[in-house]
Amino acid sequence: MAATKNSPAVLSARALNRATLERQLLLRRTAMPAKDAVAHLVGLQAQNTRPPYYQLCARLDGFAPAELAALMESREVARIVTLRSTIHLHTADDVLGLRPLVQPARDRELRMFRAGLTGVDLDRLRSLAAGLVGERPRTPKELREALGAQWPGADPRALGTAARCLLPLVQTTPRGVWGRSGQVALTTAEHWLGTAARRATTPDAVVLRYLAAFGPASVKDMQVWAGLTRMREVFERLRPGLVTFRDEHGAELFDLPDAPRPAEDTPAPPRFLPEFDNVLLGHADRSRVIPPRFHGRNGNGNQAYGTVLVDGFLAAIWRQDGPGRPGAHPSVLTVQPLGTLGPEKRDAVAGEARRMLSVMAEPGAADTCDIRFATFVDFGG
Repeated sequence: MAATKNSPAVLSARALNRATLERQLLLRRTAMPAKDAVAHLVGLQAQNTRPPYYQLCARLDGFAPAELAALMESREVARIVTLRSTIHLHTADDVLGLRPLVQPARDRELRMFRAGLTGVDLDRLRSLAAGLVGERPRTPKELREALGAQWPGADPRALGTAARCLLPLVQTTPRGVWGRSGQVALTTAEHWLGTAARRATTPDAVVLRYLAAFGPASVKDMQVWAGLTRMREVFERLRPGLVTFRDEHGAELFDLPDAPRPAEDTPAPPRFLPEFDNVLLGHADRSRVIPPRFHGRNGNGNQAYGTVLVDGFLAAIWRQDGPGRPGAHPSVLTVQPLGTLGPEKRDAVAGEARRMLSVMAEPGAADTCDIRFATFVDFGG
């Protein structure tokens, strides 16, 4: 529907889908360096160690896992709890700038554990924890035990949470490095990155970056993505420099004037996404990517599965079983359609699966992987 003088244009779910995919680098892959992509996307969902690599595999042309692993080892990117109280992989600049911005959310989280912190001096806890992780990276268990020695009557879990809420704690490598393993070990962002703390990124700057990567979007979308509240006044302050639309339900959407908004019939090739991905979690209303009839179908209880986008929308889930190493038992990549996928779409999905495997598997392993279309989870009903 076209805009009138007093009524903004209405964007359909497909129009929002195409705009979001374009901003998310999922409509067409780009040769952008991995570090620039992490910055453009305002971080990558990273509560598990492998999803950031798969997120970039889906988005970047010429990406290799070693590229992101090198950025982690050189400390140009790091893992830290930020948006939505969830671990994200950010550039060093965003680790230092975004973490203080979301401190109000950490304060709210800390209040939830108040009962377990009776008698605990939080300023002293912050100082003691900073000293402990400054000496050397500490595992969460080590940190809880050391703090528990000072406050034996406190809840150990609450003590660990308090340290994480009060300090910008990053997960040190080798945790999260492709092809390596390591337990979680924590130190402060300033210590790990070798730089002093800085002022928080301004809310205005973050809103503009969010719209560049996730727009068009509502105030509620942005608040859900960031885990922040009271952002309406920021959008109102920025309104003169933005354009507005409505979605099909009447919600007001904000956007950057010159941001791409492709036609809704723009082709959207299949994409394999990991179990956690920005595009699936970046809005309050996720129907621009997840059809309402498939809501909740990319997971089952606490178990999340990889997502397959077909024509831009969630259409299947996937998982890979087996080692996938040359000379070992062949791995199996199973795709479970959530609806009907015709032969042409199945062929396109299988082709994208082979491409993903060629990037993410060990050399030669992609040739031995068996790609199947089958059911591996029963959603009931």
